[in-house]
Amino acid sequence: MIIDFDELSAGEIYHAMTQTIIPRPVAWILSENPNGDYNLAPFSFFTAIGSAPPLIMVSVGKKPTGEFKDTRTNIEARGRFTIHLAHRELAADMTETSRVLPHGESELNNVDLELVDFDGFSMPRLADCRIALGCELYEIKEVGDQPQSLIFGRIRRIFVADDVTGVDDKGRFRVNAERVDPIGRLGGSEYVTFGEVLTIPRPT
Repeated sequence: MIIDFDELSAGEIYHAMTQTIIPRPVAWILSENPNGDYNLAPFSFFTAIGSAPPLIMVSVGKKPTGEFKDTRTNIEARGRFTIHLAHRELAADMTETSRVLPHGESELNNVDLELVDFDGFSMPRLADCRIALGCELYEIKEVGDQPQSLIFGRIRRIFVADDVTGVDDKGRFRVNAERVDPIGRLGGSEYVTFGEVLTIPRPT
């Protein structure tokens, strides 16, 4: 099968991309609403960019009304946010937080999730997530005919749960991916859970 994007609508292209660019990590983003409570939403167009400075990028679309999503609005206004990596037990809660709500209404009202202090960072984090990234806004760019907001964040702190950390054979910090058990996004309503780990040394 060949899929010719020149013959597809934007919606059909989105469907084809999300079906084929798999799996995708999910950035579960906590941002601060204008009233001081918090917005929580997942985004699967997400990746690391570089380490000097340490940057991540999240692509955020618009609401069905054409308005900016609260995540983009909040980050632009307050300049900070927390990204979480969810594991399989949190998949249902994470999906619930993708629901479109009126501006300023907190998704945390609809899920049983606890916020705790993120030591050394100005935003809290979700207590149950095993990895969290404390980020400051670096830059926002808009791209495309139906503009996506590319949010670049500078990582200031990373929380990693003690029970998923260790040391590798070179004495370096190591995260045990199997214990993190992250979920990845597939197409439609599908996610992938963690499976077999392949260890293949890179050529020298």
